[in-house]
Amino acid sequence: MKVKAQKFVVNGITMNKNSTFSIWFSTARPKTLPLALASILVGSALAYWAGHFDWMTTLLALLTTTLLQILSNFANDYGDHIKGSDTAERIGPKRAIQHGAINGEQLKKSLYIVGALSFLSGVSLIAYAYQSLQDLVVFLSLGIIAIIAAITYTVGKKPYGYLGLGDISVLIFFGFLAVLGTFYLQAHSVPLLIYLPALGCGLLSVAVLNINNLRDIEQDRKAGKTTLIVRIGSQNGRCYHLVLLVLAVLSYFIFGLFAFQHWYSFVFLLAVPLLAKHGYFVYQHKDPSELRPILGQMAGLALLTNVLFSMGLAF
Repeated sequence: MKVKAQKFVVNGITMNKNSTFSIWFSTARPKTLPLALASILVGSALAYWAGHFDWMTTLLALLTTTLLQILSNFANDYGDHIKGSDTAERIGPKRAIQHGAINGEQLKKSLYIVGALSFLSGVSLIAYAYQSLQDLVVFLSLGIIAIIAAITYTVGKKPYGYLGLGDISVLIFFGFLAVLGTFYLQAHSVPLLIYLPALGCGLLSVAVLNINNLRDIEQDRKAGKTTLIVRIGSQNGRCYHLVLLVLAVLSYFIFGLFAFQHWYSFVFLLAVPLLAKHGYFVYQHKDPSELRPILGQMAGLALLTNVLFSMGLAF
């Protein structure tokens, strides 16, 4: 008699409960990876624009970022699990650990494994790209900090994700560290102008986190997870979202005014109407449950904007 496979939905992906690969694949949250990798794309596109592009540095940076994002996702699930944040009332997609497909101890072990892989990948990147002892020390230190930050967002006695520091950490790691770091490891200097697209990229990533926090505001408040949105409230959080979008576009636009030679290099402006429509929806809709599909939309718009901006750099 043929046994029907047990299936369930994890992070928006239908998975087979009997498949170990399916379970861990969904827990890695593959839908979050393109946005993380977009920061590396922007940094490398800027290096190409400046005449310093290096394929191997880009590939190693992509690998390291992928592993760090997976590490962060595993740690997020583990931290929220042990603190009781992911309850049955959760509006967002259910996690594998909520379905009982994996347990806390397995997730904890995965942190050690992926953390070690992230470290090895980062060391390989630095070993290939560094040109001075200062580069070696600085980037090795930054790599270790990135690994610690990925884990302690929701794990530990005082996880900073529970203290309202998630937004600033995303701006730093997805914006300045990812974009400027990728650029520096290829160009070995960072003109002040490069900080503008790094800021824009980071702000778009913060906007994605903001939608997540707006959606989960009630569950986070009950669980004692004091995100920025819990601190400032839903109404201010929606206004804050508009500010993030406007500043991100302005950062790219001001960079373009100084750097672009042709009007068609401003191709990223094609995303502005979509961002405006998205921002209007978020501002008008107060019910957190209505934001469930908007999280994926914001991630897609951030990716689209970054890809179009990178294309403009190549023109």
